[in-house]
Amino acid sequence: MTLGFYPGCSLKGSSREYAESVLAVAKAFDINLEEINDWNCCGATAAHNMNKELSLALPARILSLAEKQGLTEIVVPCAACYSRLTVTIHELSKDPALKAITEANGLEYTGSVTVLNIVQMLDKYITPNLEGRVVKPFDHKVACYYGCLLVRPHEILKFDREEDPQTLDVLMLKAGATPIDWAFKTECCGAGLSVSRTSSVGRLSGKIIGDAKDRGAEAVIVACPMCHSNLDMRRNEIDSYLGEKVDIPVLYITQAIGLALGLDRKALGLQRHFVKVTV
Repeated sequence: MTLGFYPGCSLKGSSREYAESVLAVAKAFDINLEEINDWNCCGATAAHNMNKELSLALPARILSLAEKQGLTEIVVPCAACYSRLTVTIHELSKDPALKAITEANGLEYTGSVTVLNIVQMLDKYITPNLEGRVVKPFDHKVACYYGCLLVRPHEILKFDREEDPQTLDVLMLKAGATPIDWAFKTECCGAGLSVSRTSSVGRLSGKIIGDAKDRGAEAVIVACPMCHSNLDMRRNEIDSYLGEKVDIPVLYITQAIGLALGLDRKALGLQRHFVKVTV
């Protein structure tokens, strides 16, 4: 089976371990992820904040390229990219006048592409067969962290519950883990403020890591490169906010599933983390 693949900027740079684990898990289930040719940045936070037309034109070009390539479903692992592409599909469908945005790209977009975030892809194509493929159960207590973009805005994304989502928890349960009940599943980690307001990231991410620790989590499971970057890379600021050193590792959902499948740790990119992964 072949699905389209939009890695976005993060998976080609600062979060290459996410891309490695996504591709490794897909391969284990005979899923070929075909990268969209000549893809561009989705615009993420910058374009969305500054220029509405640009914030739609950039994702629209990606969707048009996917259609041109004959791809009907595309996997978008980054929660921010997923949000921008899905919101663009919604905007273009409700306002025909916005078709001019796709025409400005010199491409045609008909609306035939379905966008899946990594959790939706796993849930649709891997969850039904996951338990039978587990060779090394992920036997740890985990805090499944969805972040603020993966399930919002609910009226557009229509994915899981807005305040208490469960899809990641179910995936980890099938991988042999014990998901905890905790208070920060969908709270913001600080997102794109990692450089401009690092102290704010330390405070927001500190609350997330602190609650996970207090409830006995042995690992935090994420599905967003921005969330992973803040929770993993900003651990000095997090520890400063908490007033103690916390060594709970942060893993992408695909890394955790890959471990349960018995895949090689290096192939999953676990050596690239700031906080050593000991689970």
